[in-house]
Amino acid sequence: MDFIIFALSMGALTYGANFVINESERIAHHFNISPFVIGATLVALGTSLPEMAASMAASLSGKSDLAVSNVVGSTIFNIALVLGIVFIIARGIVPKRDLFARDSSWALFPILVFIIMGFDGVINKFEGVLFLVMMVAYVLFLATDAKELTTEVNEELKSEPYDWKKTVILLLIGFIFVIVGAHYTIESASSIARSFGVSEWVIGLLLVAFGTSLPELVISIAGALKKNSEMVIGNIIGSNVANFTIVLGSAAILNPLNVDFKTNMFDIMAALIVTIMLVFITANKLYNKSAGIVLLVVMALVLENSLG
Repeated sequence: MDFIIFALSMGALTYGANFVINESERIAHHFNISPFVIGATLVALGTSLPEMAASMAASLSGKSDLAVSNVVGSTIFNIALVLGIVFIIARGIVPKRDLFARDSSWALFPILVFIIMGFDGVINKFEGVLFLVMMVAYVLFLATDAKELTTEVNEELKSEPYDWKKTVILLLIGFIFVIVGAHYTIESASSIARSFGVSEWVIGLLLVAFGTSLPELVISIAGALKKNSEMVIGNIIGSNVANFTIVLGSAAILNPLNVDFKTNMFDIMAALIVTIMLVFITANKLYNKSAGIVLLVVMALVLENSLG
């Protein structure tokens, strides 16, 4: 039964992702907004809901390790796995936006703040509020930035009559399918893992983080296949900013989070390293298969360490 649920859940993820990509692209073209900005805000916040739900539930249950490892693991998966796959399957990724100058600091700054704040072993409620303030600052930055950006006009989309209500409804349907699909994918995959005798620690560290990153993975692959790579990269950067601001901040406000650096040092450093790799890739415009392969190799090393 778990295998059937898993298959249906993956189908729901794929179906919902198609709605999200199509309607987000429609919004971008109608309002002449950069696909990057749409990806970094609307799509990123929507696909980060599973991480938020999982970490807040873990925080309320007093499971700080799960709340923190979910965020750290999701960041690793988003960059090493999702972008790795996107760089391999997408062709001719040439973002018009200078991602290094405008956005790399937003990808790196929150995780550095997390390391500094958590070095004393706890992220308290006040620090949780500061994380939320960082997300507000990022959204305001993108809102201001969006006024200076334009996107190529898709004449077919531009000529269609725009129905705001229809777009909102389809976006909500898409996000619901994505989030519900991710939830049941996690549950069914966890049951399958237990049936094969995999430990709860491995399930929490890898399956929950991977499961909550599934929306980013599915939506990013769909975007790459539609050659909307700028929205895909915006989604990844925005999702990682959201992970270390809204997700971690909300969890800390509900209940202070204990951070065990000694136990989780490898995972935290891996998240920092892949984020630095993202900055390096954007600085040198290495949006190619070679970068994708390197990211997937890093992902394999993380998995090997965790499973070993």
